[in-house]
Amino acid sequence: MMKTFLITAAVFFGVCLIYILIMLSSTDNYFTYLLDDAYIHMSIAKNFSTYGVWGITRYAFSSSSSSPVFTFILSVLIAVFGNQILIPLIFNLITAGFLIFLLNKYYIHFFGQKPIVIVASLFTLFLAVLHVQVMTGMEHILHALMVAINIYYFQQWSESHFKNNRFSYGFYTTIALLGLIRFESMFYFVALAFVFFITKNVRNALLVLILGFAPVFVFGYFNYGKTGYFLPNSVVLKGPLLDLSENMGKQIIEIFVERILINLSFYKIGLFPLLISIALVAKDYKKGTGLQKIILHHFLIIAWCLVLLMHSISGRLTGIFRYEAYLLVAFSMILIPKLKLFLVHPLAALKAEKVIGLFVVANFILLIYKSGYAHLIIANGSANVYQQQIQSARFLKKYYNNSKVVANDIGAISYFTDIHLLDFMGLGSNEIVHFRANTKKLDEDFYGFLSQYSEKENYKLAIAYEEWLDWQTPENWRKVARLEISGRNLVLGEKHLFIYSIDPRIHDSLKQNIKSFRWDKNVKVTLLE
Repeated sequence: MMKTFLITAAVFFGVCLIYILIMLSSTDNYFTYLLDDAYIHMSIAKNFSTYGVWGITRYAFSSSSSSPVFTFILSVLIAVFGNQILIPLIFNLITAGFLIFLLNKYYIHFFGQKPIVIVASLFTLFLAVLHVQVMTGMEHILHALMVAINIYYFQQWSESHFKNNRFSYGFYTTIALLGLIRFESMFYFVALAFVFFITKNVRNALLVLILGFAPVFVFGYFNYGKTGYFLPNSVVLKGPLLDLSENMGKQIIEIFVERILINLSFYKIGLFPLLISIALVAKDYKKGTGLQKIILHHFLIIAWCLVLLMHSISGRLTGIFRYEAYLLVAFSMILIPKLKLFLVHPLAALKAEKVIGLFVVANFILLIYKSGYAHLIIANGSANVYQQQIQSARFLKKYYNNSKVVANDIGAISYFTDIHLLDFMGLGSNEIVHFRANTKKLDEDFYGFLSQYSEKENYKLAIAYEEWLDWQTPENWRKVARLEISGRNLVLGEKHLFIYSIDPRIHDSLKQNIKSFRWDKNVKVTLLE
């Protein structure tokens, strides 16, 4: 096992090292994560570790973390090692090492000590573009590891016909952790419970629901007392919006069409695993296998197909493939052992199973596509964030470190400074959430609140995408400058942003500070009259 592990690890970490060097070459040798969101985790972790405040700033609580467990782990690491910017990267690399070890152990169980284990492990890692997830500095590697551990223990447990409790302990421990690592894991709890119920295993169905949802309910109880919402702001703001006063059936159909039928990301991510799963179940059905046996034989396939559909409708599928990384790791672990013949004798398998073979080939083509797109994301994403968010943070740190600032991308500017923040997207400011959560369109109430609140509370300036305000900035905001990055934009909301003065007394000095600041050479700064 050690040989296959070392080869797999050498390939994966070798790719990561090459990309880290590419990233450094475009950011003046300053390591920059691919997403501003990583700095949200870091900011909350820093504030919790240093000031005991769970918030994007040290001045107030904010439910801004998409992964409470991951953020808490970062806060512990900051308490031990100090406020080091590389902590999420190193943590992700170590976590990826554990995942590689587990994948090798899992596939050896099916294939033995053969080179095919390396192929299966690398396919799993790169289909989920986990090298990109390492560089995001986010929780998705940890989420993938917990899902992999869960599937590993479930597989061992199911082979004992759910009688060996030693494996059930590992399975249920990960169930209890998953909900607060990523809230999408609740789809998995529901899917598992459903399949347990239809196989008449009521005891385990109830245990999954209790152990999975109990930590989420405890968090929700605490969070509701602080914010008035059961889930974090990120979940409240990004979920599908249903208007209870209108036709619910029509809205559900519209969401299904928008998020699955005409969503290109769904076809890139979920279509072929779903089709392979359906083909494998249909194959057993054609053999005359009884329904209960089919369900038990394909227990995890059925569960994860349900998760995929629930995630696609209620969650988000993105071009960077981060939210669905856990899905692709899960489908790889479930389907690869059932497609053993395609790895051991590919030509014979393609002749014998033409339909499934077509879907398998399509997945390999998607792997190539994803690898190419992942290269573009890593090669450009770090430079994008460095030129926009890091430069904005450095500017604020120098001139407005303790000032009141309005913004929409809040990670880096909060982590690197001590600003008082108003996030008009709502992620970092509870005052905004109800405006954003209850409507798809911004209304006069929102603009009136933003204008009056920013003036009443003495906010000094704003750094924002005008587009994210539907080009309707408050009248008391005056444009001072436009900042635009160079090169291709792959991870930013917009390629350019505007700096506004809110307090009219600082308008001239703000313009002079922008002019005097040493911006990165790749940032085009245009002062506006």
